[in-house]
Amino acid sequence: MTTSITLVLFDMEGVLSHYDREARVDHLAATSGQSPDAVRHAIWGSGLEARADAGLIGDDEYLDALGDLLGCRISRHDWLAARHASITPNHDVIALAASVARRHDIAVLTNNCRLVTDHIGYLNPPVAQLFGTRVYASASYGAAKPAARAYTGCLEALGVLPAQTLFIDDTDANVNGAIAAGLHGYRFVSADALSEELERRQLM
Repeated sequence: MTTSITLVLFDMEGVLSHYDREARVDHLAATSGQSPDAVRHAIWGSGLEARADAGLIGDDEYLDALGDLLGCRISRHDWLAARHASITPNHDVIALAASVARRHDIAVLTNNCRLVTDHIGYLNPPVAQLFGTRVYASASYGAAKPAARAYTGCLEALGVLPAQTLFIDDTDANVNGAIAAGLHGYRFVSADALSEELERRQLM
């Protein structure tokens, strides 16, 4: 089991970074002049975010639709500023990923539209510095985790087999989806527990 792993694939938000959804909501509420409830509905209640994460709509179409739902124009700058406010790097986990990277390949697969990965240097500088171009959005593969296509599309881009990959995510559904797609899976709960798991698998 341990010797077969050549790639450790990390989720971003909830693993490599902390995600503050309300900070994102509050920022867009201030930008749009709408209530936080209206912002929550526009992003999640309407299904818009899910469609963007699955690559069913492009970035410009996503921003236009979000603006229509909020009754104002939402520019890329507005959207990125709100996302930036929601992300705090988890330096303990990033340090673990750096330790893994000394001996194995590492990459990121995040349920997001391409706006996140295209602007990762602004949104999450420590992740951008460590992972470089190996930060992949589910939208690129026409499916969001836990759909098998999200994992297999990413691995095809990396040239790695599922059986050679350990996937780390903070949700049971996404970990189970990875396992169903043939990857090894681990549910993240804390940096200390992840460190023990990586040591157990002889990955650092």
